[in-house]
Amino acid sequence: MRNTILAIFIVATILCGILAYFIPQTGSYILLSIAVILTAIVLHDSFQKKHSLLRAFPLIARLRWFFEEERDKIQQYFIEDNLNGTPINREKRSIVYQRSKLEKETIPFGTQHNVYKKGYEFVKHSLFPKDHHNIKGERIVIGSDKCTQKYSSSIINISAMSFGSLSKNAIKALNEGAQMGGFAHNTGEGGISPYHLTGGDLIFQVGTGYFGAGKSVNGKRMFDAEVFKENAIRPEVKMIEIKLSQGAKPGHGGILPAKKNTPEIAAIRKVTVGTQVDSPPGHSAFSNFDEMINFIQKVRELANGKPVGIKFCVGNNAEIEEMITAFAKADNYPDFIAVDGGEGGTGAAPLEFTNYIGTPLIEGLVFVNNLLKKHKLKEQIKIIASGKAVDAFDIVKYLALGADAVGMARSFMLSLGCIQARECNLDTCPVGVATQDPDLVKALVVAQKNVRIKNYHNKTIQAVKEMIAAMGKNSIENVSSLDVYRRNKDEEVLSLHELYKL
Repeated sequence: MRNTILAIFIVATILCGILAYFIPQTGSYILLSIAVILTAIVLHDSFQKKHSLLRAFPLIARLRWFFEEERDKIQQYFIEDNLNGTPINREKRSIVYQRSKLEKETIPFGTQHNVYKKGYEFVKHSLFPKDHHNIKGERIVIGSDKCTQKYSSSIINISAMSFGSLSKNAIKALNEGAQMGGFAHNTGEGGISPYHLTGGDLIFQVGTGYFGAGKSVNGKRMFDAEVFKENAIRPEVKMIEIKLSQGAKPGHGGILPAKKNTPEIAAIRKVTVGTQVDSPPGHSAFSNFDEMINFIQKVRELANGKPVGIKFCVGNNAEIEEMITAFAKADNYPDFIAVDGGEGGTGAAPLEFTNYIGTPLIEGLVFVNNLLKKHKLKEQIKIIASGKAVDAFDIVKYLALGADAVGMARSFMLSLGCIQARECNLDTCPVGVATQDPDLVKALVVAQKNVRIKNYHNKTIQAVKEMIAAMGKNSIENVSSLDVYRRNKDEEVLSLHELYKL
């Protein structure tokens, strides 16, 4: 095939040369130039030693790489329907965009979901629905009896996304939107940047790298009380979250690609600029549950009594039960537990960790909720669920299974303008959300996107209230696992209470 392609392009170049000789016009010279360039590429491809496919099919094989590079975009725009796209389908992406822009969000002609398919979920409504304007419960108080600065939190908050993972404009828009809407913004493990300090309430996350909460000692990241306290006592910081693991890569630790590690980010994290920053898989500040409890209390005291929680993706059930038992036995515990789902999130991760490690959110949430009830800690420890929540039904379902609030990351990225290009780890995000490229970052206009963050949050809260009102309840806190149903078999519909033996 190589010889055939070579012959075609060489002959074409000769013919173009003859044409230019006999008809010396601009068009002829342009055609000849194109033919010469293409022939040169064919010759280069034919004799290079790196790619066998390119050697066998010079020039033409380059189309394979082009389509492979653009595969996700082609899939999204031309192939997937409203329901089969992953990780977030078009129907759910559309509702985020519509709510963010205050556009019409109703759909005509009935559902596209197969309501008789196994796995279909729904809630049952009441013959006596309530007025959604009177529904209460959109805020909860987080803080156990060990906490002196309890926090009144929205039931929907921005889940952890670091400056570094996201651009400065994205972080600023998220924070300003949180301030406008009266909800909280989780910093992620990358520390507190100037872009987090625009007025929004902060959940200051302390990860295994202790960025903003520690320093490097002999090349190892260590917790430092003074560094931590300087950030923890900021008035913007309302809660502290100690990250044990995350759903995208439980047991692995965060990854900041070298291309995203700019001088500004390196200065904030106190790391070497331009290097890949891998957070350790575990904490150096504690190595067992007794030490963990002491560390939680130490952090709470350093933060002047603000709520302190832990975040993890459920892994070994026996370990989790041992931890909750230790909390009860010590009569000291975190103020909240953020349960992350093994289905992953905004963080880039190795394929095996994303696909095969970690308990999915629903099973993890049910397990943690049952343990807290068993050890009589549910009144003290609030649960924040995080796992691909997008619309009001997702929120209601997680609340029904024991969550007190929900953290959302990818959905807030979508409200910023994310198009699910899935280039977050390449520093090439085309809409300026997950990149540090200055030219791409400029595409995200903070003054427009911050309003969309607020709109999406507020419209989703309103949608939750409308669902709760349709169910005949007076408050969001009254929803239970008896209210949400799933088709378990072709002719069997069970409540989540029955399915999970709650």
